[in-house]
Amino acid sequence: MSAQTMPSAARQPAGQANGVPVELMFKQIMEAVHNSHLEIAELRSECHELRQANASLERMLREGLFNNGSRAVTPGFVTPVPGSPQLRAKSPFLSPGSITTLAVPPQIYVPSPLSDHALTNAFPFGIREIPGFYVVIPAGGAGTRLWPLSREEHPKFLLDLTLKGRSLIQATWDRLLPLTSAARTTIVAGPAHVKSIHEQLPDLLQHNLFCEPSAKDSMAAIGLAAAVLARRDPNAVIGSFAADHMISGDDAFLSAVAEAVDVARKDYLVTIGIAPSHPSTGFGYVRLGEKLGFPEAPNARLVSSFKEKPDARTAAAYIKTGSYRWNAGMFVTKAAFLMQLLKEYKPELHDGLQRIAQCWDDEKLRQRVLEETWPGLEKIAIDHAVAEPAALDRRVAVVPATFGWDDVGDFSSLADLLPAESNQPRILGDASLVLTEQAAGGIVVPGSGRLVSLLGVDDLVIVDMPDTLLVTTRARSQEVKRLVKKCKDAGFKHLL
Repeated sequence: MSAQTMPSAARQPAGQANGVPVELMFKQIMEAVHNSHLEIAELRSECHELRQANASLERMLREGLFNNGSRAVTPGFVTPVPGSPQLRAKSPFLSPGSITTLAVPPQIYVPSPLSDHALTNAFPFGIREIPGFYVVIPAGGAGTRLWPLSREEHPKFLLDLTLKGRSLIQATWDRLLPLTSAARTTIVAGPAHVKSIHEQLPDLLQHNLFCEPSAKDSMAAIGLAAAVLARRDPNAVIGSFAADHMISGDDAFLSAVAEAVDVARKDYLVTIGIAPSHPSTGFGYVRLGEKLGFPEAPNARLVSSFKEKPDARTAAAYIKTGSYRWNAGMFVTKAAFLMQLLKEYKPELHDGLQRIAQCWDDEKLRQRVLEETWPGLEKIAIDHAVAEPAALDRRVAVVPATFGWDDVGDFSSLADLLPAESNQPRILGDASLVLTEQAAGGIVVPGSGRLVSLLGVDDLVIVDMPDTLLVTTRARSQEVKRLVKKCKDAGFKHLL
């Protein structure tokens, strides 16, 4: 075959593909990879700057509002220290058997800077209170990623993780009280925690603590409260807020909840979307849809979709669009409307909860019906049970919010919430029990009273309790729950 008649592909010189030299193609690919790395680095830098700015703002608020001796009023809400449990300075546990007390005035409670109420000073309860709004606080979960600090009998919502004298559930109570009242604040918890919750929240009314016989995930817990409250007040609007989350920027939080209540009255299931500070792989996401256009709720939008916890690349892509918010699991809706959604999407679960609610005020009958009905209820999260299907029917709204939020899901996130000196680990407890030399980052919990010494190690997680010692790295702190399973299998269930 002559050169003139050879196919064009056969005449291409070696080292070329489709007329483009392989070296040039390789160079283009490497440039694309390089540009991608630059974009990721730029995104990380922006997220770091946002975290620094947020920390700086919180520091200025604390210094300006808490340390200004010329102020005529006490910052935050002046709340009496609960008589039981007593407060310990050297342990995140709030237990009746305390020996020493915190170095704070015994007459008042100084709120945590992570839930400081500083910005709500100008708003007395009478102005902020929302008539007909009921708070539901699900207090469940063992916090296995914070083991051995958090245990089944004493989970993280009962712990004082800032050593300011208030546990997470107490801080949640304090934060929401301006919008409602003790008479309209309810808690759903398991039998093992009822006594401790009443000790930490002496103002909680007996009939407002709903005890679920066993953990059935968030839909059964919130649905139980909704079913009971709908019978007490057919027009009740409920807001569900986890007992073990940390929030900074209370004024923005309260404003977002108030806006969510306005939208909920128009027959929407409303969630609050948190502006992401970094591309987290540990949280679910909400995709923002079109604006609803309500004058009294100008920020409210439809939820386009809910997204499960993404990988790092997908999370970075979400943030870059600006159309995604963290799903913090906060829901506001009319109690009757939630039960209506439940009847449509999970009728058997709806019927079971209604059966329980009908006899709730008769204690003897309640126990019998609970024993008959509760074990057969489906164990499912509220997101999967009603939020996701209702979003497809355009009945779920989101109020984008700007307050700081963290679910304190592991020791790495807890470390980010604690103060620290430069190139030093964060310490949850008595700092005099921790000695370091060339040890940067990480977190140490000196909970046993023994001296903990670190030399030449970075970013470690060390939790030293009287009966258990945990040592891992911040990078693997999400995997602590695997150790919990191994402890159970190895016969150490008494330590869980």
